[in-house]
Parts: sequence; structure tokens; C-alpha cells
Amino acid sequence: AMPGGGRFLTGHASHQMGLDADIWLRMGTMTDSEALNSDGKGLLVVNRQTQRVDENVWNNNHATLIKLAAQDPKVTRIFVNPAIKLKLCQTAGDDRTWLHKIRPWFGHDSHFHVRIACPKDAAYCEDQAPVPAGDGCGDELYSWFEPAKPGSGSSKPKVTPPEPFLCQQVLSSPNSSEWLE
Repeated sequence: AMPGGGRFLTGHASHQMGLDADIWLRMGTMTDSEALNSDGKGLLVVNRQTQRVDENVWNNNHATLIKLAAQDPKVTRIFVNPAIKLKLCQTAGDDRTWLHKIRPWFGHDSHFHVRIACPKDAAYCEDQAPVPAGDGCGDELYSWFEPAKPGSGSSKPKVTPPEPFLCQQVLSSPNSSEWLE
């Protein structure tokens, strides 16, 4: 997340509370050409043309890292590209209990997004609804690979919602410039 929570300019509003983090899939060293992808921070592990994991980049360490994060009891869900979820479903073996936290979401082809539960004493923090039961490897996953239905695209421009009241308080405090540096 951004320092002090902060608003991402690219639609990452969920990072504002400090309960969300992006973990880049950088295993080993990266060449300059490997680092030059859509975000410059992680290896693209998904071939965007085939919508499948790039077997020349993906390795077991990627799966292990995501599995370890999912097994943490403080983690409520993890967002990955649908192709990564598919790969995890295909290779998980018998221990599939952690897969239900792994949720497909486009744009996560070089990193995964971790959402952490609200601390018990956080009065203004609201947990999201629990993830559905099951491993999430059935029809709900395969629906991500279907072509978009005609007219299903959003024609309304996205409107950035106002900051939550507590964020507005922080930003309007006299010392807020110290936090923004």
C-alpha cells in the first residue's frame, strides 16, 4: 500500500486502509528485458495472448509463495490473474484447502494482491463477506476465460469516490504533509 494508506491513482482504493498489499512475482534475478513489462515491478507470469501461465517463467516457487500467503490465518483473500488460479488448481495436489482464498481478478499477471482481515480492535474497519465455500476451481473459474458478451462493457465513466471520513481527517490535519513525503 502507499505510505500512510494513501490513494492510488490507478483504482487501488482498497489499499487505503493498509490492509491490502501487492506482492510482486520476482523469483531470482531479472534481466532488463524481463523487467520491462506493464508495471516494471514483476515478471509477467501470464501470456496475455493465450491467457495461460507462461511455462518459461512460472515455477514452483511462485505457487509456494502464494500458498504460504493463503495459509496465513490473517489473510482473507488473494487476487491473482485467472490463468494463475487455473495453474494453481491444476497443480495443487491433494491439499486444496487454501485454494478457496485465491480469487481470480484480471490485472494480476505479475503480482498477487493480499487482503488482510481487520484487526479485532479496529472500530472503523469492516471485513468483507467471507469467500464462497469450495476451492473455486469449477465453473466460476472457467467463466473468466469466456469471451465478453456483446454490450456487457461498462459505458459509464468511473467516478473516484470521496475518501472515507477518517482519511479526510488525516489529510486535513496540520501534520499531514509529513505523512505524504
